Amino acid sequence: MARSGAEPIRRAAIVKATIQEIGRAGSLDVTVAQIAARAGVSAALAHHYFGSKEAIFVAAFRHVLIVYGAEVRGALALASTPRERLEAVVRASFSPSSFRRDTISAWLNFYVLAQTMPEARRLLSIYHRRLRSNLCHALRPLVGARAGRVADGIGALIDGVYLRQALSPAAPDRAAATALVLDHVSREIDA
Repeated sequence: MARSGAEPIRRAAIVKATIQEIGRAGSLDVTVAQIAARAGVSAALAHHYFGSKEAIFVAAFRHVLIVYGAEVRGALALASTPRERLEAVVRASFSPSSFRRDTISAWLNFYVLAQTMPEARRLLSIYHRRLRSNLCHALRPLVGARAGRVADGIGALIDGVYLRQALSPAAPDRAAATALVLDHVSREIDA
């Protein structure tokens, strides 16, 4: 394999390994050496590709957001009514690729990173704006002027489910998480 063809594969392996190591540690207290070992590359190569541990974290966060965004777009493409769009966004939030132990831990640690790192804060802000926009778009025909407030509540509930799952010793339960949020959605729409 040519050197130029190996770089994207190695970068992807480092990003995947970062998410796994954060999930294993339950924190950002992981070293580039640990990440590189899991990815099957040297720490020097990881630094060469990304420049710093923080840049590796940001690349991992960006990857998580890209996967989540693809899940949301795929789910929305199959929805035809406002209620279906709303449910699609909620279900995508607890998709198999996002609601896994390592990814849940990564999400929560990215919130921590966003407190001190402007690029992580920027990416998290983009996520929040897109989530709110998708929710509001689906909610306006259903709840009218309350759409923003209801969307904020749904977003907070999704975050809360992630937080509780990160602190739970039990395996992530996608069905229960989805049902909890959709029950809240139904109560808000019927109010």
